[in-house]
Amino acid sequence: MDKKLSAQLKNSLEKEKKNIESQLEKFAEKDDKVKGDWDTRFPRFDGENSGSASLEKSADEVEEYSTLLPLEYNLETQLRDINSALEKIGKNDYGKCENCQEEIDKNRLKAYPAARFCMKCEGK
Repeated sequence: MDKKLSAQLKNSLEKEKKNIESQLEKFAEKDDKVKGDWDTRFPRFDGENSGSASLEKSADEVEEYSTLLPLEYNLETQLRDINSALEKIGKNDYGKCENCQEEIDKNRLKAYPAARFCMKCEGK
């Protein structure tokens, strides 16, 4: 892969990494004990209500938390793929399919710079 394209894709990956980390920071905290892991914060609404209003707020907290967990997982997965691609760029091993070791089409990498597989292997 030529250096110009590699530099462009690296720049794109770094921007996307910052974007994803910014999204995660809104509702989760980085887990320093596990590399690449984020922990969704449990939402705490004000506790001024009592009775059924309090139960409703508690239900809202649980609902919001359960909505954020799959989002956290999705963003963590994207971030993992981006970090992997950036590591490969650093090792001059970027753009090769992890399955068949063939070059990934440049148009695919332009569309999705964190691609791990060529189109043939992605479909398997």
